[in-house]
Amino acid sequence: MSNTITDTNFNFPNQKSVYKGKVREVYNINDEQLVMIATDRLSAFDVVMPKGIPYKGQILNQIATKMMKDTEDLVPNWLVSTPDPNVAVGHLCEPFKVEMVIRGYMSGHAAREYKAGKRLLCGVPMPEGMKENDKFPEPIITPATKAEMGDHDEDISREDILKRGIVSEEDYIVLEDYTRKLFQRGTEIAEKRGLILVDTKYEFGKTKEGKIVLIDEIHTPDSSRYFYADGYQERQDRGEAQKQLSKEFVRQWLISNGFQGKEGQEVPHMSDEYIETVSDRYIELYENITGESFVKADVSNILDRIEKNVLQYLE
Repeated sequence: MSNTITDTNFNFPNQKSVYKGKVREVYNINDEQLVMIATDRLSAFDVVMPKGIPYKGQILNQIATKMMKDTEDLVPNWLVSTPDPNVAVGHLCEPFKVEMVIRGYMSGHAAREYKAGKRLLCGVPMPEGMKENDKFPEPIITPATKAEMGDHDEDISREDILKRGIVSEEDYIVLEDYTRKLFQRGTEIAEKRGLILVDTKYEFGKTKEGKIVLIDEIHTPDSSRYFYADGYQERQDRGEAQKQLSKEFVRQWLISNGFQGKEGQEVPHMSDEYIETVSDRYIELYENITGESFVKADVSNILDRIEKNVLQYLE
């Protein structure tokens, strides 16, 4: 898949450092701005897959920047410009070391914990008598500690976050407020597209001025789970699986091929044909989530294109 971007090694003017996450690579320019490049890497179960997915970085970057514009009246964010389909440029921020996960429905990780008999998730009680994919009476916030690349994010309670001094209580109250506001807006946007925003995660940082802002991605298929609203209740009543729009389809494929990111397990081989189907699914996700047609960027020389656009912007 030569038309994908799985690694970058740029050297921009006034570049101070580079941070490489599971999917994004962040270049610090002069301790003032961050140039964030969304690669085509695919991460599942906190493991980066061996092959890139065509157009995935562009899709994630464009959904995230669109959603930031659609929520900036509610919650300030780090974004300044998008000089390239795969690139977002914004204010340098010090990230909080927690991911704010919010769940409107009992799905995914919450459902797996519930099936294992647990009724507390991150210190938050889950009601008895629920079925997988049922709606919670109220959305619940279930934070996770932010793992380094290769490590697993871990569930953590509000009490533990405050007790361990990971976030101050004053700041945490803001994070919770912003998380609920963003989830409410995301739910409304999804509804207009015939979708249900099931759960999602938000990341926040502090600017040099001490302002708390939304960073990273928002409401993308990598950070969020969506169901199709049409037929949701009928499927629940019949005990059927929900039609999903998220990267859960990749997780399910990996599970069916004996991989869950556990020690000693090998990532199953992904054929070029399978990779193409994943790319097609991501395009479908983009079009459903945004309500717009996806326009493929020129990927004949993707690294040159990015470098040229970023240099032009920085000048």
